Amino acid sequence: MFTGIVRELGTVEVVEEGGGAVHLSVRAPEAAARTEIGGSVSVNGVCLTAVAVDDGVLGFDAVPETLRRSSLGRLEPGASVNIEPALRAGEPLGGHIVQGHVDGVGRVRRADDEGLEIEAPDEILRYCVEKGSITVEGVSLTVAALGEGSFGVALIPHTREVTTLGAAAEGDELNLEVDVIAKHVERLVRPE
Repeated sequence: MFTGIVRELGTVEVVEEGGGAVHLSVRAPEAAARTEIGGSVSVNGVCLTAVAVDDGVLGFDAVPETLRRSSLGRLEPGASVNIEPALRAGEPLGGHIVQGHVDGVGRVRRADDEGLEIEAPDEILRYCVEKGSITVEGVSLTVAALGEGSFGVALIPHTREVTTLGAAAEGDELNLEVDVIAKHVERLVRPE
């Protein structure tokens, strides 16, 4: 489980394709110091299992399902990524409950001084409510507005500085995870 509070900007060092999967090596010294092999780390909002930890570099394997639902397959060496190690018992839940199970990919329609407007598929937008939570690239944000086929989020200067969202531009693809509680409520009240 994660909170959507990015702890570090990592740098992709290696992207290797093979057997339908992609192996990523990401330099993230702070996360590497607290992660063991088999531990979970959110990389741009995607929960990945550390398969290697060596001298500040974490290794991950992204399988086809992960690549279909996220933008991880488009990462290249040198790219910055949002990193959050898994929440430890007793740590504060500063954002909201985030699983790292990306629901889909959105596209930046507008990026300005106020924030971002993100085009999203209907299967994402159905769970968006004004002032509700959404995770964008692993960052816990509040839905500030709903539009035709899109939602908007405001970005404070701190978020722009410590995450990749400060560099987001029109047309960029972003990983999205909706509030898990909304999905469970829908499932429980949906007539069978």
